[in-house]
Amino acid sequence: MKAAIIFDCEFLCLEGSQRRFWCAAHDPDPVIAEIGAVKLSLESDFPILGTYKAYVRPIDRFGNQYALDPFFTTLTGITEKNIKTEGLTLQDALAGLDSFSDGARFWSWGKDELNMVAISCYVAGIQPPIPAWRFDNAVKLLLAAEMPIKDLAKTPSNKLADYYGVDHLPLQGHDALDDALSVSYTLQHLMKAGKLQPKVFERL
Repeated sequence: MKAAIIFDCEFLCLEGSQRRFWCAAHDPDPVIAEIGAVKLSLESDFPILGTYKAYVRPIDRFGNQYALDPFFTTLTGITEKNIKTEGLTLQDALAGLDSFSDGARFWSWGKDELNMVAISCYVAGIQPPIPAWRFDNAVKLLLAAEMPIKDLAKTPSNKLADYYGVDHLPLQGHDALDDALSVSYTLQHLMKAGKLQPKVFERL
């Protein structure tokens, strides 16, 4: 069955890190601490075929584990206990994601792969296990479905399903899996409504 992988990641930050482009002396490297992914069928009635979630032990460039800043925990809900009891190495988390994908293309709201693979693997000193050509930007899909550019610019992934009025269970913003589900529910809705053709996933 043809499918697409919709994913999201949460990466370390302090309050104001985004405005500073993570360039302040006290900012952590923006390495990932959580991956969430959804396998969305591109056939039939476009069901969700499965989900993947992994906490990742965030390691600095010297091999030491970062402590989570309280701002990051408040923002994402990720705690030190989550990392201690469920956290995987970056290698294992990405291997699990690759296995979950079954070779399908990855789509995120923006370019999360730059933090998930490029930056995190560089900091960890490991070879990226998933090549760049397997990733793409889901914003292109919404452009193909004629979402207005001005709305695209101001709608984060966790608000996308609500923008289209899609009924869904409560989702927590800045939770990697829930944000991926928000995008997935939206794409599913648009395909069912005939506003987005499945072939677009292969053409872009």
